[in-house]
Amino acid sequence: MNELNSTTSRREFIKTTGRVAAVSALAGMTIPYVHAASDDTIQLALVGCGGRGTGAAAQAMGVKRGPVKLVAMADVFEDRLNSSYDGLKGSADHMEVPKERRFIGFDGYKQAMDCLKPGDIVILTTPLAFRWVHFGYAIEKGLNVFMEKPLTADGPCSRRMLKLADDADAKNLKVGVGLMSRHQRALQELSTRIHDDIGDIVLMRGYRVGEPVAACFSPRKPANISEVGYQISRFHSFIWASGGCYSDFNIHIIDHLCWMKNAWPVKVQTLGGRHYRGADVDQNFDNYSADYTFGDGTKMLLEGRCMYGCLPIYASYAHGTKGYAVVSKNGDCGEPSSTYKGYKEDHSKLLWTSTDKVNPAEKNPYVNEWNDLMDAIRDDKPYSEVKRAVQASVVTSMGRWAAHTGQEITYEQMLNDAHEYAPNVDKMTMNGPAPVMSDPEGRYPIPQPGICTKTEYPM
Repeated sequence: MNELNSTTSRREFIKTTGRVAAVSALAGMTIPYVHAASDDTIQLALVGCGGRGTGAAAQAMGVKRGPVKLVAMADVFEDRLNSSYDGLKGSADHMEVPKERRFIGFDGYKQAMDCLKPGDIVILTTPLAFRWVHFGYAIEKGLNVFMEKPLTADGPCSRRMLKLADDADAKNLKVGVGLMSRHQRALQELSTRIHDDIGDIVLMRGYRVGEPVAACFSPRKPANISEVGYQISRFHSFIWASGGCYSDFNIHIIDHLCWMKNAWPVKVQTLGGRHYRGADVDQNFDNYSADYTFGDGTKMLLEGRCMYGCLPIYASYAHGTKGYAVVSKNGDCGEPSSTYKGYKEDHSKLLWTSTDKVNPAEKNPYVNEWNDLMDAIRDDKPYSEVKRAVQASVVTSMGRWAAHTGQEITYEQMLNDAHEYAPNVDKMTMNGPAPVMSDPEGRYPIPQPGICTKTEYPM
């Protein structure tokens, strides 16, 4: 992405609707891969054409080390694919996706990947429940991968993704994951100096508290869409599809704070609840407060909230034995990062700030993550972000699980739990059964802390 990437978030890049489309007549056909225009052209296929997928495809087509070309697209919603295509077709020099390579339906991911040759790239940006299915097929086809976060919402899928990461490594495939904070140059520099500047980290704080966004809250399902279609179109409202708003909205801050600590928490306890939510029928709480504990006894506190009229804070901080750091000033990884002697933002005690210290061409972490992945592909360097992203997903999920059950949850409990939220997602159809069903009033099962303690909501 060029003209849009500096200020437009992934989720805001393109707004789409949720009308369910009929399965394409091409869905059962095998499409041979497209021959590249030149030997060094890397071809792209986009699987999942919502706002995030559209943004990722635009960024991929703008990499420094081309040539690249988008040659196939797939989604379960025809209107979403068409909207994505219309949003991208301004990059005509970098895309060639005729109608016969725009696939609608649950098997569309196969048809789209079949258009590629080994060494090309598939972009996986569907709801996370489908990630292991699509990643497995990409490995089978010998494709490099970029996939969106979070990767998992439960133990079985986490273990499955770790095994698939090993399979991808064995085939020397390069895999990037959309935890873009790791590619923010200011945070990269902060990670190398934070311990020297502020000493041993003893406390970290993260906040994503603001108004409701995306589809975190949902009204009753309308009659003109199937149960499966509704839940996929509003995936933030359903734990099986996204990990809910806790996982999808908070994982970036959790990931980059753990990066600064260079450790993952071993346990967590979390509070959360629902307030004046009216007729909403989704599975989310609207506020969460998590207390994570690391192996050395130090803490990471996280606050998440989606409510109108409340104080908005979207930032992260670290406290050390010698001083204090602003990790993200604003947003998931917004500059400037800075360090201070002492425990408050006193300019007279400023040790370091990232302001004006980053190459302007590398200011955008969404662009950086694509250039870093492409460098690894072009230079044939080992490159896989999967295992770290699974760990970040597990840490995020354990915080959510603790809130929804009212129990203390350990990392090992979360990773090794046997319950899978969408066990038959690889066989899902638009008119088949959904992973969760509503009651006669259209309400989906919600967490009951202290009552339902073994699973996140009544099964």
